[in-house]
Amino acid sequence: MQFYINHVMYTAQIMMVDDKLSRSESQDYLRAIGARVKTLRARRGMSRRILAEGSGVSERYLAQLESGTGNISILRLRDVAKTMDVALGDLVATRAGASPTYDYLLQYIRDADPIELTELHEHIAERRRVQPRLIALIGLRGAGKSTLGAALAERLALPFTELAQSIEARADIELNEIFSLGGQSTYRRLERECLDEIIDRREWGVLAVGGSLVSEPGSYERLLGACVTIWLRAAPEDHMNRVIAQGDKRPMANNPRAMGDLKRILLERESLCERAHYTVETSGRRVIDTLDELARLPGVANIAQQRENLTHEYA
Repeated sequence: MQFYINHVMYTAQIMMVDDKLSRSESQDYLRAIGARVKTLRARRGMSRRILAEGSGVSERYLAQLESGTGNISILRLRDVAKTMDVALGDLVATRAGASPTYDYLLQYIRDADPIELTELHEHIAERRRVQPRLIALIGLRGAGKSTLGAALAERLALPFTELAQSIEARADIELNEIFSLGGQSTYRRLERECLDEIIDRREWGVLAVGGSLVSEPGSYERLLGACVTIWLRAAPEDHMNRVIAQGDKRPMANNPRAMGDLKRILLERESLCERAHYTVETSGRRVIDTLDELARLPGVANIAQQRENLTHEYA
């Protein structure tokens, strides 16, 4: 019992440190926005009075903003940006003004058409891509990541890792406690740290990641560039039924709109999940049939062959 109390107190202290850092980072961010406003105003030869008249924000509040002590609303900041004829994003971007090249790229991205953006993205992604050694399964809870991931790893004689378990091991607490004590930001930080650590080890294996990782651009790009990614797609009813079959009735508890919420999440994430290298349907199929399809995928077969060649080379 005493161990558990000490553990909770230690974890709470860690979260308090994170909270203090968060407040400090917020203050630094406000100062950075203020400095950015002041710099852009000076570049345009605008006095604070002229900016105040054009934006409707008082000179006094502009002075507070530029000193980093004014926590301005997004609508007011938009008025300030419009008066200076700059994009709102130029004021709130953490690296805005870092260099002329950075500012030029921001402007290029804003002005580029969809085709140009796609070409730019593909060029950057290609530069960061590495020869994959990991097979990563994505999809919402209930898609079959754990069951199929473990089975695929066994068939290919590869280790199987669940990112969620790595996150819990790193934090030394369960996921629900991470969210309760540290919030979404702490979870995302741990998720990215664990993902980077797993990828940087450059080991062969099968990895199952949380369903929401696709919503984190940086983490998802890292996954796509370093792994053979497979979206396990299932019908909403199968997602829900499989979770309940595991003994977890929380998705339906006191929430009559649970199925509607699930369908909305699946729809919103569909375009993100479709970026995976492969899509495999898991609804209405036996595990063995889906497993056979996974093993036949070219990317999976290629990793298996490379692993086998390397094993024979060092045998």
